Amino acid sequence: MKDAYSFDSDSEGMDASFDAMAEAYRNIFSRCGLNAVMVEADSGSIGGKDSAEFVLLAASGEDTILICDSVGCGYGANLEKAEFKKSENVKTIEALANAEGVSSAKTAKAVFYTIDGRVYVVVIRGDYEVNETKLRNLMDGHEPRLATPEEVEAAGFPAGSASAVGIDSESVIADYSAAENANLLAGANEDGYHLRNVNFGRDWSAEYIGDIAAALEGHDCTRCTDGQLKEYRGIEVGHIFKLVTIYSDAMDVKFNDVDGSLQSAYMGCYGIGTGRLLAAAVEANHDDRGIVFPRSIAPFEVVVIGVNMHNNEDVSFHAEQLYGQLTKMGIDVLLDDREEGPGAKFADADLIGMPVRAVVSPRSLKNGGIEIKHRRQSPSEAAVFSPTDAVAVIQKALSS
Repeated sequence: MKDAYSFDSDSEGMDASFDAMAEAYRNIFSRCGLNAVMVEADSGSIGGKDSAEFVLLAASGEDTILICDSVGCGYGANLEKAEFKKSENVKTIEALANAEGVSSAKTAKAVFYTIDGRVYVVVIRGDYEVNETKLRNLMDGHEPRLATPEEVEAAGFPAGSASAVGIDSESVIADYSAAENANLLAGANEDGYHLRNVNFGRDWSAEYIGDIAAALEGHDCTRCTDGQLKEYRGIEVGHIFKLVTIYSDAMDVKFNDVDGSLQSAYMGCYGIGTGRLLAAAVEANHDDRGIVFPRSIAPFEVVVIGVNMHNNEDVSFHAEQLYGQLTKMGIDVLLDDREEGPGAKFADADLIGMPVRAVVSPRSLKNGGIEIKHRRQSPSEAAVFSPTDAVAVIQKALSS
């Protein structure tokens, strides 16, 4: 990991440090050839006020990202954090709602969860699913899991057609979608029976209320008026956090303020997984011949390939001369003087992904000099330049 930490005297300073590091990360990822997007993220066990992930959108990614499709909105979040506008527009009708003649948006679904050894009734609108990360955050970090039938029975809850009606509010957790919608269809806590026109506050209540619904593709964006969330896969390459004072308080990290009083430092932390970053760079920059590294992270900027240089003095002279000229200019260059055939050398150069390839061979010298091409170009686009022009051509290719 590349780790960094910031310490500020107040929340405004912490926010400024966070924003500065976010911009630095954008520059780092751009130089690595990554079009990484910054999205809101769950802080997980690290905790703190806010956090954001930098994600490379890629089909092979392990994370699910939801991004608003409205031009100019810019909202994006990972699946654990994503918010959405709860509306009446639903596409799925559940069996119960269909049988009762109402949409699933007009039902209150009850799901049993065990949290810290206690069974809770979690109530959510019927067309939504519970986001367990949001549920964990609502319950102060205590990890939720679906309760077993044995746990539900031992807690005294009904096994079928369950609802929060008649249940002690201390054992109930509600999503806003169930608490803020009126006249819902809910279970009657008797198998096969249901209640109509159930309302929060009159017929049931909850000790914990919050946003615990999972956002999905097609849900309306909360940050704009016309956008919908679109789902992508992504590779996380960086994560930044506003820690506030949770760690400085725990470790008693204090400073003297302008009045001479001891105050807790406001912290931020910032991390990039360097191995993951390299893998993401390869994912974003490759073709059917191998890696296409950006210059900033390529193992070498230029590879000079000598073809039959051990048996040809002219090839050896021009290859070593070019290598020396580039080295003196501070360009990171590899001289491939192996006793291998040209095909193997060309394939290895493409596979490793070095930005510029310069070939010195009997054929290139016969045609006027040194064959040069950028890694992004096809073999047919290679061109021959005189030895006196080769360095300038390579410099231009590296800057492109």
